[in-house]
Amino acid sequence: MINEIIKNTIRFLVLILLQVLIVQNIRLGSYIILFPYILFILLLPFETPKLAVLLLAFVTGLTIDMFYDTAGIHAAACTIIGFSRFYVLKLLAPREGYDLGLTPTIDSMGNLWFVMYAASLIFIHHLFFFYLEIFRFNEFFRTLLRVSLSTIGTFIFVYVIQFLFYKSSQHK
Repeated sequence: MINEIIKNTIRFLVLILLQVLIVQNIRLGSYIILFPYILFILLLPFETPKLAVLLLAFVTGLTIDMFYDTAGIHAAACTIIGFSRFYVLKLLAPREGYDLGLTPTIDSMGNLWFVMYAASLIFIHHLFFFYLEIFRFNEFFRTLLRVSLSTIGTFIFVYVIQFLFYKSSQHK
């Protein structure tokens, strides 16, 4: 238990620093914005209580808001995916249920499962984030394009992080 808390704390710090120090300075145009910090919320263990997920998601978003000066937009979008995570996990649950002690990674759940899980939560985050940021519908399709391209970009970044830092236990 303590080991899992330490691992998640380190993951939180590394992903926040990655977002703030490196990714924030990457310019891929105005339509593709990467937010790999949400990987922290995506990789919380399955048995994490709903209230804890909501609180951790809010704190994650609030931390990014402090660095980006975005007045709570990240906190709101992260809280939405913290809330949605339970329903997405329930929708994608295997027939036998989830094993205790697992985290939702490619290694533990498989490639297709992770693609559906991560892509849906990243899309929900980006949808709420970009529409809260613009806060009007007269640029609906331009914002939807931004949501789609940023979702693809963030998903690719998250997917690559999975292969770089979460080695398969089958190859050990």
